[in-house]
Amino acid sequence: MNTDGGWPVERLVHREVSGGVATITMDSPRNRNALSVRLLGDLEDRLNWALAEESVRVIVLTGTGPVFCAGADLKEQRVEPGSAHEAPVTASFPEIMNLIWESPKPVVCRLNGTARAGGLGLVAACDFAIAPDTASFAFTEVRLGVVPAMISVTVLRRLDPRAAAEYLLTGETFDAARAQEIGLLTRAVPEEDLDGTVAHYTDMLLRGGPEALALTKQLVRTVPALPVEEGLRRMAELSARRFTSAEGQEGIAAFMEKRPASWIPRS
Repeated sequence: MNTDGGWPVERLVHREVSGGVATITMDSPRNRNALSVRLLGDLEDRLNWALAEESVRVIVLTGTGPVFCAGADLKEQRVEPGSAHEAPVTASFPEIMNLIWESPKPVVCRLNGTARAGGLGLVAACDFAIAPDTASFAFTEVRLGVVPAMISVTVLRRLDPRAAAEYLLTGETFDAARAQEIGLLTRAVPEEDLDGTVAHYTDMLLRGGPEALALTKQLVRTVPALPVEEGLRRMAELSARRFTSAEGQEGIAAFMEKRPASWIPRS
């Protein structure tokens, strides 16, 4: 626990690590894991810990209760008319989304349920997003007279453009099957298969070399924007460096010797 004026304050985000996988859990079900200043502070702290911890190879982001994240804590966004104080909507949220997006370690979002508004920014920032097929989603900002501004940076990099216009402009609720269809989710699965599907992805990710995974995350995002000739030249240089790198040589040796690579966590 952290402290506030000498009194213990319960953490709203918990962490645990097992077998190279760090699970970061938002635990504020009373307000549907809304992005309060306290929760954001705890989430940023936990993410920084996972990124710095050498034993962590893969990060899983999840929540407790029936809702993954309801978006901004609206109680904290109200200000008195004419007040010089700004609503704390930004808090550390941009930094958190950037930590997830730029993380050299793969991040898997395990949605425990429904997500709305700002919560979808977190979903889109993650490399993988797995949700129960009973979950629903909505970009509700315009119906409140506000704008899905910060989350658009990650969301618009995932969604089909027509679908983005449809749902960001209307605020309409859509189901998990549609979320998978438009690129918001990696998989929508029966609730009883949620943990098994998440474990499938984390197990597969643990087989990849840490450096190779970090570099592959980058090229997935950057290569499509490169001119073909430049892309081929730069990727040929990267390929040559990786084949001769210590990690690349270890991976080749492990394959030839029919043994696990040194980076794969032992059971």
